[in-house]
Amino acid sequence: MQTEPSIFGAVLGHTLVVVSDAHLGVAPPAAEQALLSFLEAAPALGDCLLVNGDLFDFWFSYQRVIPRRGFHVAAALARLRRRMPIVMTGGNHDRWGGDFWDREIGIRFEPLRATFEIGRRRVVAIHGDGLTEPRLRATLLHRAINHPITAAVYRAIHPELGLRIVDALSPHLGDHTPTPAKLADAAAKQRAWAENLLAREDAVGLVIMGHTHQPALAEPVPGRQYVNPGAWFDGFRYVVATESGAELRCFSPATPPPPVPDDRR
Repeated sequence: MQTEPSIFGAVLGHTLVVVSDAHLGVAPPAAEQALLSFLEAAPALGDCLLVNGDLFDFWFSYQRVIPRRGFHVAAALARLRRRMPIVMTGGNHDRWGGDFWDREIGIRFEPLRATFEIGRRRVVAIHGDGLTEPRLRATLLHRAINHPITAAVYRAIHPELGLRIVDALSPHLGDHTPTPAKLADAAAKQRAWAENLLAREDAVGLVIMGHTHQPALAEPVPGRQYVNPGAWFDGFRYVVATESGAELRCFSPATPPPPVPDDRR
């Protein structure tokens, strides 16, 4: 009998596939359909997967309820988990993953930072929110949504009401940087943060981030890289990384799966 791949050893795999910032729930339905095709194709692209935050525009791990939004993707991840190890980090929109992903799906969920190895290369993955925001308001909001009291209060609210509240607040959960100058500034600060981490932690060979929605690949130290795949909803972007290097790519769905019902209510 075939055993499921373990995700708890130091080495996650040898060819890592990375996707980030799909924001399912507010992204166009085509983005979710393409992501389902991508997850079906993932074993042909690599032998392990990292979902690096903001897969959903909102996700909350209830004790007895599974959110309807994103159900198709959650089911696809459960199927994929039987074929390859998966690690997920929390983003500023979906950090309240609780134990759902670990216990029900078999995915290793890290709210803030995940560390593992690809071959002989140490990888640090972090979504990146709270690191580059220049505004006090964004910093305070980041701290508030990550506080355990906030999660406890939200859990006491009926899910239907809670999701309506989130729909109203969602536009304010991120660091909205629509102008090219602000986008460039956020990307530069994120790269500087990654370079600083590489300088502090000699064993780390690759830093993976998201959040800015800006694809980036840099090698500040020979043989050691920083990469951001960019946003999935913007061109179906992803990354493939091995112990020798990382590469930015765009996915082209050949045969899309059946249309996903638009569950946004």
